[in-house]
Amino acid sequence: MARKPAALAVLAGATTLLLAACGGGGDGGGGGFGFGLPPVADNGRGSVVTNPPEQSGKLTADQFTASLQGSDQGKALLQVAGTPKCGVDVRYLEYRTIGAKNEATNATAAVMVPTGNDVACSGGRPVVLYAHGTTAAKNYNLAKWTDSTQPAAGEGLMVAAMFAAQGFIVVAPNYAGYDKSTLPYHPYLNGDQQGKDMVDALSAARKTFSNINATDAGSLFITGYSQGGYVAMAAHREMQATGKPVTASAPLSAPSAISLLTDYTFQGWPALGSTLFVPLLSTSWQQQFGNVYNATTDVYEAQYATGIDTLLPSLTPGTLFSSGKLPQLALFPANATPGPLNAQLSIFYGANNLIKQSYLTEAATDIQSNACPGNALLPTAASVSTTTPLDCKPAVGFRKAALANDLRNWVPAKPMLMCGGANDPTVNFISTRVTSGYFRAKGMPTALLSVVDLEDSAATDAYSSARAGFAQAKSLLAQSTPGSASDKAQAVTLAYHGTLAPPFCLASARGFFQGVLAAGG
Repeated sequence: MARKPAALAVLAGATTLLLAACGGGGDGGGGGFGFGLPPVADNGRGSVVTNPPEQSGKLTADQFTASLQGSDQGKALLQVAGTPKCGVDVRYLEYRTIGAKNEATNATAAVMVPTGNDVACSGGRPVVLYAHGTTAAKNYNLAKWTDSTQPAAGEGLMVAAMFAAQGFIVVAPNYAGYDKSTLPYHPYLNGDQQGKDMVDALSAARKTFSNINATDAGSLFITGYSQGGYVAMAAHREMQATGKPVTASAPLSAPSAISLLTDYTFQGWPALGSTLFVPLLSTSWQQQFGNVYNATTDVYEAQYATGIDTLLPSLTPGTLFSSGKLPQLALFPANATPGPLNAQLSIFYGANNLIKQSYLTEAATDIQSNACPGNALLPTAASVSTTTPLDCKPAVGFRKAALANDLRNWVPAKPMLMCGGANDPTVNFISTRVTSGYFRAKGMPTALLSVVDLEDSAATDAYSSARAGFAQAKSLLAQSTPGSASDKAQAVTLAYHGTLAPPFCLASARGFFQGVLAAGG
């Protein structure tokens, strides 16, 4: 991503990307807030606040098709997802779960039930438990996706078209800390809490199925994209550990190797979106462990430190950059040591940066002194396939928390598909490579693990059409972007994680699930 002719495009596009690309963003509307205490009648984790959950939207298959045909985004999605076979009855569920410290709280979710006369839409249906991507918008509510002003409208539409309209019952939590949840923070990439949150949402949703004409056929598929890929994997881990049946999962573009990704950030390879991700992580992990910092000024420059621990998620996400609460791109100082690994990454180093040089020095020194075997900056066959990737003892609180929340510490016993793109600037595909490498090294049968790199055009398998569609989408975006070759490449980079890759990874996940079903899973 060059600075020169397209620098303004980077800065203008960054706001949209960082707030929306991973699954959320914008000020939006919809979804009221209940900031009072939870009702007294709390029956514990996985209980339902209101049964049946209220209907928040309903479309017939024809209405859904017409709606998709009414916009360029919808037409593009229609090509990938296919014409809706089913209508969708959308329900707004409130349930009980816990926070990072096992404190009782509430959260909300969307339940999407297929409707209609097609054989795919009635009778016992498979269930998809869906985890959404990173969003700065507090009022993110997947149960309100039919409202085009709602921050979750784009992701909710895609999930409904890809799964509910094709005959899957969908349960899609908004997570603790969002929408009407009374938890004053979000446990971002806290693997234990987020796995439990997903299980609690599913448990609560199932208690309402008999009241909303949803018949569970017994097959459970777990998926999600970006943060949601991590959460889907954490949910699979949680269910396997507690003996709850899972049919298969598909964690997509997942930052599952989160300790590797944080080490990469401190060594000169930040992700596009880091100025949003790092505050979410430090707040979450401080709540979880209490040792990420003694004060926010230990990590953050003075102009950002005050209030950064309560900044996200936000009721006004669209103003985070314009009001100076966060910098758009400058994670580290202009002359930081260590600096960017290459010139393209220099956009993350500059004036009005977020993280102090003193903290960067502390973290980088800790990486040198306490390196983790699976986190090599330039992965080798040994680091990708090590059975002990997390055999290290970091001294810095942020790295300790990342290690504790890294998902390279279990092995799935049921089929799993992992999907992403090798050139993803937001969630480095190396996370997928090392996580899948760890699973294989620990003995996960090859037949149970599928890995899809959308950039691997030479691969010939069941996902070739997804790769071809992705390549075409990138090409069309580049062709339609005015300006130089650099401008065109930059447009693809900005759209890669949030717009271009998701539908093709989700289509791959659906095909994978259908294949598992056909094989008797």
